[in-house]
Amino acid sequence: MSVFETVAVALWAMLPAYVPNNAAVLAGGGSPIDAGRTWNGRRLLGDGKTWRGTAIGTLAGAALALGLNAVAPEVSAAVGVDLPTFPLAAALALAAGAMLGDIAASFLKRRTGRERGASFPGLDQLDFVVFALLLAFLAAPSWFGEVFTVPVLVVVFVATPVLHLVTNGIAYALGLKNEPW
Repeated sequence: MSVFETVAVALWAMLPAYVPNNAAVLAGGGSPIDAGRTWNGRRLLGDGKTWRGTAIGTLAGAALALGLNAVAPEVSAAVGVDLPTFPLAAALALAAGAMLGDIAASFLKRRTGRERGASFPGLDQLDFVVFALLLAFLAAPSWFGEVFTVPVLVVVFVATPVLHLVTNGIAYALGLKNEPW
């Protein structure tokens, strides 16, 4: 597989995990998952992690995967790369894993004394990736092994932090986020 093919497969395969947190921001609000509970005087997660955002983010990522399945043959032919399609289990796992990773990161941020929106380099850029990949591996191990080869995983872990910073910078500039990270 050429470098171009590897990058194309990596970005395509991660799209259902890249979209959920953005969709959750747009759909935000509602009841916090932690219902205001605290642990050692700090919120478990905070107001930014809501049931509505989590549900909408997961549904958006899974719906995107199914949409990608519909256009995969045409896009593959147009770019000259055999792009993967997503079994339903993988689609749901990538999207839900992305949301779960963001929730886990919020929990870690609260435990380390960081307030909502505070930067946590590394964790902020890769939390959702690790959980999305883990859940996809557990939900669809054969598919995962075929799609996420070592070179594809390398691209995912190198490209994601860059994409994360760029997209968050854009969301900040548009007034959709309070911080550029």
